[in-house]
Amino acid sequence: MKLLLITQTVDRDDTDLGFFHTWIKKIAGQVDTLTVICLKKGDYDFPLNVNVLSLGKEEGTSRFVYLFRFYRYIFSERKHYDHVFVHMNPEYLILGGFFWRLSRKKVLLWYTHKAVNFKLRLAEKIATKIFTASKESFRLPSKKVEVLGHGIDVDLFSNISDTRKNNSVRLMCVGRISLVKDLETVILGFHKVVEKHPERALVLDIIGEPITVADQEYKKVLEELIQRLNLSDKLRFIGGKKYHEMAKEYAASDILVHTSKTGSMDKVVLEALASGLRVISSSEAYEGFDGLLERFPANNSGALFITLEKMLSADILTRNQKAVEFIESHFSLDRVLTRIVAYFDS
Repeated sequence: MKLLLITQTVDRDDTDLGFFHTWIKKIAGQVDTLTVICLKKGDYDFPLNVNVLSLGKEEGTSRFVYLFRFYRYIFSERKHYDHVFVHMNPEYLILGGFFWRLSRKKVLLWYTHKAVNFKLRLAEKIATKIFTASKESFRLPSKKVEVLGHGIDVDLFSNISDTRKNNSVRLMCVGRISLVKDLETVILGFHKVVEKHPERALVLDIIGEPITVADQEYKKVLEELIQRLNLSDKLRFIGGKKYHEMAKEYAASDILVHTSKTGSMDKVVLEALASGLRVISSSEAYEGFDGLLERFPANNSGALFITLEKMLSADILTRNQKAVEFIESHFSLDRVLTRIVAYFDS
């Protein structure tokens, strides 16, 4: 089978989309040829049956050039692909979908976001199939939708040696620094723990970066809160990490605290569980994860403190092998990609 894959970024060092490099590499192992059209390309390492075509964002080209190259690629490469897989960007499906459907090609959209807008509504009409990670990740009712779960590279995260320090406890938050992540709740809950246990070596590392101007302003608010609570020596902004660096970060941590308000299943939580890391989350997306992680009510730093206190007092910080096995069974990347490729073969 020959497949066309369209995605935003091809760059294994990208702090947000670096994970998709592994997707491409594994898909390439299940098809004869794989043509990849991306908005921007960086560093990558693929087998010879992969051809990467960039629309040129890394060159600083204009939107007109993006559009021209997109149509040139989908027409000039039309004999080199049987079907189309669009990752996360419904606008590309809108731009090329009618041509692909007229050519009798299957057109699959992978989409995991709570937003429902006109672009998504139109893309849903054009797509022959839609895969998503959870029911909360695709909120437009459609008979075309099938929930697959996030694809997690379990081997990457579970085969790293435990590098935690015996004399300290490291908490971590991972993801974009933005209002929807509710990091104030984490900071306030952490402050209560520090006050209760001044004798313990506790640290909270926030891994991620602000992206928009609003995100930058939000980070300033957080920095002021940290100063006011005298937490500067215990709380650190680490910045963004490359995807392949995250396994070492999980291995060096004791607890992941997750307070995102998106309502969708966050792959960061699944990666942490695949690492055997203890996880605390306020998201309703994990209501069925009893015994795998701890949950507390959203926007409630007091409840977070109680949960952290329980874990620290009972010393429940050993690696969670049950969680590793659960992610392997239900969310492994190989399982998800096999289902995707099987759709095109059916």
